[in-house]
Amino acid sequence: MSGRPDSDLPPDTQTVEDLREDLAEADDKDLRDDGLLDEQARRARWAAAGTGVVLALAGTAAALLRAYGTAPALVPVAYACGAAVCALAAVLGARGRTRRALWAAVAGVMIMALGDQFD
Repeated sequence: MSGRPDSDLPPDTQTVEDLREDLAEADDKDLRDDGLLDEQARRARWAAAGTGVVLALAGTAAALLRAYGTAPALVPVAYACGAAVCALAAVLGARGRTRRALWAAVAGVMIMALGDQFD
């Protein structure tokens, strides 16, 4: 075989010092990743809370507009219920329950869409 051998030793032939260096590098990387994870979690909370607030306001406005129109009574009620579920999503997002907030926002929009189908 011609060519250059690999510079890394197979795991079973590494020295104890090499393993300690690898462990120290991994710990440093984990410490850097924790700061990154905190930032991502903060952004997810803001996104979930903001989305919930915007959807709740849109649902409330639609419920008020439909209440004064000629739509059946079930339509504004569905919009109002969907807005309430989206407001719950905003609260869950602000408390850090971003996965539940996402599902609540989706459920709220689906309730509002169902109300639109009654029109």
